[in-house]
Amino acid sequence: MLVIGLTGGIATGKSTVSSLLRAHGLPIVDADVLARKVVEPGTPALAQIAHVFGSDVLRADGTLDRARLGAIVFVDEEKRRKLNAIVHPAVRREMFWSVLRCWWQGERVCILDVPLLIEGGLWKWVAKVVVVYCSAEIQLQRLMKRDNSSRADASSRLNAQLPITEKVQYADIVIDNSGSLQDLERQVDQLVQRLLKDAGWSWRISWLFPPWGVASAIWTLSWRALRRSRKSGSRKRSSRR
Repeated sequence: MLVIGLTGGIATGKSTVSSLLRAHGLPIVDADVLARKVVEPGTPALAQIAHVFGSDVLRADGTLDRARLGAIVFVDEEKRRKLNAIVHPAVRREMFWSVLRCWWQGERVCILDVPLLIEGGLWKWVAKVVVVYCSAEIQLQRLMKRDNSSRADASSRLNAQLPITEKVQYADIVIDNSGSLQDLERQVDQLVQRLLKDAGWSWRISWLFPPWGVASAIWTLSWRALRRSRKSGSRKRSSRR
């Protein structure tokens, strides 16, 4: 099974691409959905959060008060790290089991929709990285329109994130969402055809004979790591000239 990492920047259109891929019948493992699932009432992660940050971050019905917790961690980097240390491992475990379920069901391709795919290092564990891109100015205009925010506020949010141009450097495939919806749909159609072609016939062997799948995954990840290191070395040499 081909595991694909899908990411982008705020207001670049990643969610739209994810929806289009789902419409093509590809399974989507959404990190944002899982992040909400792992802190539902009764989960170990929510119990840890209440222990670390106090019961004030819980509502009367036992659910997480995201606004109150956000106000705490937004101004305190150390507390934000503590929160991430609780939530991120729980989300990654859920992602692992979700991918495993896709494999068990005989899926040829599985899409990991992860906003922080690059920042969190998960790009190293997928077969291909797909980045949804648009220019910084278009990104800014879309964010202002979507949130009805000022240029200064929108710029501040963008500056707090890894620039989309840096994410593109990690991409195996770039979806340029600078144009119309029709153009985006055409690119997604081409992407689906390419992914299914890349999945080929070997996915059947991986499904019927798991050791083959494990060996194939190790080979793919090792080759990607080697190729990335070569690219990184080339960029460093070019920057010195």
